[in-house]
Amino acid sequence: MYQNRSTLIGFLGKDAERRATKTNNIPYTVLSLATKTSWNDKTTGEYVSRTEWHRCIAWGKLGEWAASLTKGMHLQIEGELRSREYVEKVGEKKTKIDVKRREGHKY
Repeated sequence: MYQNRSTLIGFLGKDAERRATKTNNIPYTVLSLATKTSWNDKTTGEYVSRTEWHRCIAWGKLGEWAASLTKGMHLQIEGELRSREYVEKVGEKKTKIDVKRREGHKY
């Protein structure tokens, strides 16, 4: 059995952004979620923290509801991880990882 599921708990870094696909104009919502990890650095003895930003995408009725979310809200998001490659304008190849949630998926 295989499973691709991720759970993130964090805070929204900006208001939800409603968009639509370029090819067939299907609406979706993009969320920018910050998670934080903290640890004690063994070499310096200092407390260190690191913030990670996650691009989360919601489709369908869930996406409609998610469009009302605002900066600073504390959220738990579950979805599947999807990676995609693209080339920047300067020709540099990059990879993005999104957390996607579609209506009807049971997690």
